[in-house]
Amino acid sequence: MSPVRRGEKLPIFNRIGVLRAERKMSRAHLADLVGVNVQSVGALERGDNYPSLDLAFRICEVFDLPVEAVFSRQEFGAMSAELYRRAADDTQSDRGGS
Repeated sequence: MSPVRRGEKLPIFNRIGVLRAERKMSRAHLADLVGVNVQSVGALERGDNYPSLDLAFRICEVFDLPVEAVFSRQEFGAMSAELYRRAADDTQSDRGGS
């Protein structure tokens, strides 16, 4: 079997730092919960390293979120902008707006 050809490495963005801050969780506590060292959590947050699929799932379980809410190939916008846009869209829908 020949090796898999891999193209250019695509970035993986994440919201780990934001999610930790919302929950007042330290890097050490998250590291303990997912079974890695604290430096690994820091490297993930900075984008220096990318998680394995298994680690990504373990992180998502801690935050009780689907993988696409924590990790993305596209840079995340501000969560507040997403929430307010949804709230405005919902308000227009309720009023029968387009």
